Amino acid sequence: MKRIREVRIESGYYLFKLEHLISVKGISKNKLCRDTNTDFNTVQRICTGNLAKLDLSVLARICDYLECDLNDIVEYKRSISIT
Repeated sequence: MKRIREVRIESGYYLFKLEHLISVKGISKNKLCRDTNTDFNTVQRICTGNLAKLDLSVLARICDYLECDLNDIVEYKRSISIT
């Protein structure tokens, strides 16, 4: 099964779950790109979390196509501060 990528930042971390989601749904990255008119490199960056910004229109197309919520693709978890 494909991985969920964790990208840590100062205040928490992001979980990039697109690769796992398309694997579960039996959809290849190439098919996702063709059917959503999205560049392969963009999809790859969303899968790996190797990006600086996210285009909301791209995320909306992917969510519509996969019939999922944004949280199913990328999720932010805040670090818990113990004071």
